[in-house]
Amino acid sequence: MKQVAILGPTASGKTALALALANHYKGVILSVDSLALYKEIDIASAKPTPQERGNVPHFGIDVITPDTPFNVTLFFELYCQAKAFALAHHSPLILVGGTSFYLKAMLEGMSEKPPISPSVKARVHAELEDIAAVQTLAQSLDPAFAARTEKFDRYRLEKWLELYYATGEVPTVFQARTRKPPLIEHLPLFEVEMDKEILKERIKQRTSAMLDQGLVEEVRTLEKRYGRTPACMKAIGIKEVLVYLDGDCSHESMQEAISIHTTQLAKRQRTFNKTQFKQEIIKNSADALFEQIALYM
Repeated sequence: MKQVAILGPTASGKTALALALANHYKGVILSVDSLALYKEIDIASAKPTPQERGNVPHFGIDVITPDTPFNVTLFFELYCQAKAFALAHHSPLILVGGTSFYLKAMLEGMSEKPPISPSVKARVHAELEDIAAVQTLAQSLDPAFAARTEKFDRYRLEKWLELYYATGEVPTVFQARTRKPPLIEHLPLFEVEMDKEILKERIKQRTSAMLDQGLVEEVRTLEKRYGRTPACMKAIGIKEVLVYLDGDCSHESMQEAISIHTTQLAKRQRTFNKTQFKQEIIKNSADALFEQIALYM
């Protein structure tokens, strides 16, 4: 079966590219996006509308309600469902989305994740006040991790430190010891490239469009039905609206915050894709990638 993966930062046009390919080659799409999984989160997730999806079979969209917990194993199940469907219909499978961690887990296998106690979380939070010291600790104990992690990457250092204190093992050693076999043996990877300033402007425009489409009302409804406890209520585009609904910022400030946080997310996504995949990623503009991916269809 033919299959490819399309990566790229948020708002780069990867979903439109995947839809164009799927329509042209009668393909099946698996969304690799942690927010698109949720029903009722339509605007904040920027998932393609039913009209945009058209007749293209989709997996990984509108799967669970916002109050349903999930982990990476759900994506494994969705991939197996999408693959079986694509095989049965003799269709290519296109994986697309911004949550590259799940794609990496499917390609390289997934390690166990131990429970992180409140005391460990508190200790890690305190130590991250001196992020340079944590970086030095990681470099001395786990040079393999440090080599593939951007300097002072707070999020990844936090997860590394949590794992180190929770297990008492060097995280890279623990992950290698507990890693399960990969779900996908070979998958061509393509990434949509875009000038940073152009992407920043696209993010601003998309944020404005989301607000025009009713983002505030969507979040208001989600809060009434599910409260603020579910993890998805902390997602970009939702958490900023909640601050606005609390009366703690203006509409303009809320819009600016969403744009800034989304731009920061895009940077993290680019960094992850650059440092975390072992195989080569073919990078180009969306238009050029259409022609390159066609060779794999």
